[in-house]
Amino acid sequence: MKTHHAPLVFSALVLLFAAGAAPGPGVAPDEALQQLQAGNARFLAGENRHPRASAERVASTAQQGQHPVASILSCSDSRVPPEIVFGHGVGDLFVVRVAGNVCGDDEMGSLEYGVDHLETPLLVVMGHTQCGAVTAAVTGAELHGHVAALVDHIRPAVAAAQRTNPRLSGAALVPATIEANVWESIRQLLKQSSIVRGRVAAGKLKIVGAVYHLEDGRVQWLGPLADQTRPFPALAPSGDVPHGIPAAAH
Repeated sequence: MKTHHAPLVFSALVLLFAAGAAPGPGVAPDEALQQLQAGNARFLAGENRHPRASAERVASTAQQGQHPVASILSCSDSRVPPEIVFGHGVGDLFVVRVAGNVCGDDEMGSLEYGVDHLETPLLVVMGHTQCGAVTAAVTGAELHGHVAALVDHIRPAVAAAQRTNPRLSGAALVPATIEANVWESIRQLLKQSSIVRGRVAAGKLKIVGAVYHLEDGRVQWLGPLADQTRPFPALAPSGDVPHGIPAAAH
């Protein structure tokens, strides 16, 4: 997962998507969050019927560009499709999916494109229950191929969860690590991306954490970091990620 070409990745994304790309939707961060919360409520109520996915919508976004309301970093798990669980359609969300919702250079470059070039006012980092990548990191599962490098991104979250829950181990530690892993990805974004930090400091971007529950389709909102507007070292001086205040819960 680790690369050393983040500036090149971002430049390539700008060139790739510049044609037809347009600024964000012009809504406030909290309004964007409310739209996602309302969409998940519709999903839970069984009211979604492939919204905003008509042929007319497809043609419109091709001609007029994309105006996503939020950027989403989520897991690749096939049971966690953001557009569906948030009740949105074509052109509504700028989604980056990777196993374990980790944030390496490629994911960071993609999210920088979403928040800076497309000007999404909201960035959601969403983990999910029963995450296989997190479970592998917690339990020390034998890994093959490039999966080991990916899981390395999750090990700081395991350590953070262990510090907070010293009496838990093995499978019992997985839920806490899933949340800690969300905070770790947010921490990496704020630590390594001046673009993300700048937009947060300017009040143009809000970052919130979330956990999707496979069992019932509910999105649990973890909220933002305690203070996203301070210089990053003040947010996490020892590498620990302060928990946020829940924005909402269903």
